[in-house]
Amino acid sequence: MIRRLGAFCCASILSAAIAVGQPAEPLRPEWCRQLPRPEYGKLERVLSDEPWFEIYRIRPGVFAIYEPKQFEEVISYLILGEKRAVLFDTGLGVGRISTTVARLTSLPVTVINSHTHFDHVGGNAEFQEIWNRDLPYTQQNMRGQPNVYSRDALAPERLCGPLPPGTKPESYSIRRWKSTHALQDGERVDLGGRELEVIYSPGHTPDSLALLDHKNGLLFTGDTFYPGPIYLFTPETDFAAYAQSVARLAALAPQIQLLLPAHNVPLAEPSYLRRLADAVQQVQSGKAKGQLVEGHQEYTFEGFSLLLAVKPPSSK
Repeated sequence: MIRRLGAFCCASILSAAIAVGQPAEPLRPEWCRQLPRPEYGKLERVLSDEPWFEIYRIRPGVFAIYEPKQFEEVISYLILGEKRAVLFDTGLGVGRISTTVARLTSLPVTVINSHTHFDHVGGNAEFQEIWNRDLPYTQQNMRGQPNVYSRDALAPERLCGPLPPGTKPESYSIRRWKSTHALQDGERVDLGGRELEVIYSPGHTPDSLALLDHKNGLLFTGDTFYPGPIYLFTPETDFAAYAQSVARLAALAPQIQLLLPAHNVPLAEPSYLRRLADAVQQVQSGKAKGQLVEGHQEYTFEGFSLLLAVKPPSSK
């Protein structure tokens, strides 16, 4: 199984952990030894001189912007049309993603976030056009986050290689940003020769969404699915809403040729959606048997797992 050995995707978790002198997740230096992941060897790499990102051409007009040097292994996607482009997520904000994007296209770029956890909005402040859902959760995250991450997200044990020149862990923060358009469920984003449909997929967070390129059969899943342990334990996670979102995406599987997740590897088979929906149903029904892993309940399936919060014992 591909394992994601990343930090908790939640500012409140990190803040609370650091406040009591504990890291957000047990440090596991061995994560770095998994790299490079073999899946990337089959892809065309471009701009190989980039100091922080690795960029891969997934399909014509679709680039994966991968951050392998930090344990989240975040993947943002640049999606090109004939007249404009969408950047789906902006990563950790460690490397300057706007500079990288400018090397890949001269088209005007609109940022759409799969959700607003810190590892997906770190570069938002570098862009003028940012489209998101209009929710209190999203509005809170637009305010940015202080340097609380620097003692955890950029700890030496959580890096696999040097930081970009001039980057100082002690001053790392998520900068304030502003949304310029409220996305609606089912909204079509016309890029010129390519159209993306916005699909609300709440559960992992209240503001989670996916993008569907009908014409090319591409589904950008954000953190609703990726190969590895899928994090479903933070306070903002709603597992019932997640189950509904997964069922909705699974119904689209016959139309899809490729899934493009937001962590670990940039491509997965559409059959994962049906398997994910079945896994969620097994957890909900109590048929799946989990095990306690690092203070969370993990339900393991072929190619992925579901990592849930441990429920407190009921009082009698």
